[in-house]
Amino acid sequence: MSDKFYVHPDISQAETLPASFYKDDALFETIKEKIFLKSWQYIGDESLVTLHQSAYPFILLEGFLTEPMLLTKDSDNEITCLTNVCTHRGNLVASNPKISKHLICGYHGRRFNLKGEFEYMPEFEDAKDFPRLCDNLHKFPLKQWGPFLFAGLNPSFDFQQVMDKINERISFLPLNEFKLDSSLTKEFMVQAHWALYCDNYLEGFHVPFVHKELNAVLDYGSYKTEIYEYCNLQIGYTDNANDVFDLPENHIDYGKNVAAYYYWVFPNMMFNFYPWGLSINIVQPININETKVSFISYVYDAAKLNKGAGNKLEKVEEEDEEVVENVQKGVRSSFYKSGRFSPKREQGLHHFHRLLAQFLNQ
Repeated sequence: MSDKFYVHPDISQAETLPASFYKDDALFETIKEKIFLKSWQYIGDESLVTLHQSAYPFILLEGFLTEPMLLTKDSDNEITCLTNVCTHRGNLVASNPKISKHLICGYHGRRFNLKGEFEYMPEFEDAKDFPRLCDNLHKFPLKQWGPFLFAGLNPSFDFQQVMDKINERISFLPLNEFKLDSSLTKEFMVQAHWALYCDNYLEGFHVPFVHKELNAVLDYGSYKTEIYEYCNLQIGYTDNANDVFDLPENHIDYGKNVAAYYYWVFPNMMFNFYPWGLSINIVQPININETKVSFISYVYDAAKLNKGAGNKLEKVEEEDEEVVENVQKGVRSSFYKSGRFSPKREQGLHHFHRLLAQFLNQ
């Protein structure tokens, strides 16, 4: 697959990834290994393991990666992310959240501590060269940003550099005071390839054509995109000074009417900051023609809900779904091969395609 994909670094000359990228079943499977196994994923917040000596089993990207994983918090208040697969015969170690000093497999009684270290196994007295390091539960890299937790299966980059970039603008916000609002948390099924959903998110070019109400709030002429290594930022400005962030004087955007910060993190995570709080969007591939999008909302200032750029997000989502599903039908045409990028409006999309090509060619 070496150098199979190429996106010119100069956006003014570049073409998008070919339509075959969205249609190739074998490539869809390759994306698991080449992209998702080498990146980071949002796994929830620290409330999943609030108490000491607690364990929380979950499946990462069920239906795609379908990786059984386990969050634990030990008596030292340390959170660890482990495989939930017993090193004896592959049984799931934990089936339900629980409070316990140990992790004990219900199949044959193999026991681990909450850091995943092997402790005991019955009927193994005669086993030679046992236990070995491979008898411990595999430990995944884990990063915490405020209350939010991220795990990497075999990440090829440090998530800290992503957090540092986002913190350049939102560090003034008290993330640990953001509260999950389950009434605003929703899931949507989109009949399209997961990357098409990301493509759409990564450019504000479509806003005047697809999102009439959102366009009335944002100053489209001032809409701005900034590119970083493994993430990028779209900044939505507004002429309405009432529905903006109260930025501190030392802030890089102080004096500007910022209605929203839209951060995208490779390959499939969006962090949308509004004056009321944060909407996390996780794009989860299901199959080559179907994607689940999870909206997870954390509210900081409820008085600012239903105002400005962060208003009517479900309506914006419905509008996005309609256009993305139409694009899904279009790229499957025998007569569409690839497109060009708008140098002015599609820098984020160009960045995404460059990263996809980079990871797939490794």
